[in-house]
Amino acid sequence: MIALPLPAPVGYVAWGAGVALFAGVVRGFAGFGLSAFIVAGMSLLLSPQQIVPAAMMLEILASLWLLRSVWRDVAWHWIGPLLAGYAVAVPLGVWCLATLPEAPLRTAVSIVIFAAALIMLRGWHPNLRDTIALRLGTGLGSGFLSGLSSIGGIFAATMLFTTSLPGARLRATLITLFFVSAWYGLAWAWQQGLATGGTVLWAAWLLAPMLIGIAIGRRFFARTAEEQFRRLVLRVLAGIAGLGLVRALLAFF
Repeated sequence: MIALPLPAPVGYVAWGAGVALFAGVVRGFAGFGLSAFIVAGMSLLLSPQQIVPAAMMLEILASLWLLRSVWRDVAWHWIGPLLAGYAVAVPLGVWCLATLPEAPLRTAVSIVIFAAALIMLRGWHPNLRDTIALRLGTGLGSGFLSGLSSIGGIFAATMLFTTSLPGARLRATLITLFFVSAWYGLAWAWQQGLATGGTVLWAAWLLAPMLIGIAIGRRFFARTAEEQFRRLVLRVLAGIAGLGLVRALLAFF
């Protein structure tokens, strides 16, 4: 059997495996957060340009692993507008990733998501009307942020939490969205020269720990009540936004 070459020094790969394991647990439980945690964790060692395309590739593999079990729960009336927004906005986000500094925008977005998650944890729930404008706007915002720094899923999850969708449908919708949108984002990243052979190597090395984490997260979701699920996911949102804020501030200074 031919051993895979390492994409980076062994310490970097070991750190990445630990990050992928934890990110997989979050993804298996909440239906989102994989890319955000991988990018936040791995960006301590690597540039976003190196790790964002690998995170997109892992999103595709994670979604394939989960789709069969959630297919019946997908809120299909959300999928079309979300994907239309992604199609328009992902190229702009990828272009910004390739040409502009991301720290100021990431800081602002992380502050907004962190504040929104904390407010909802305190009991405020806006219950926005489930309209085509809300779905399309969520797709546009999520697509731009996914192309820029792989935090679009966090934006989408935050917006979905302002609706009355049950937890199982929310989770299934996010998983389906990420499966399709990650292919699109990866294609644009490849076109911009951001995805390389190193991207494939990173995805290969992080795949096994990610799948182990997803299996753990799925078991946890199956044992969690609806209200507990919503509160735990809001904590995940706040945690990811906090990590994004720390990462952006470190990059800024």
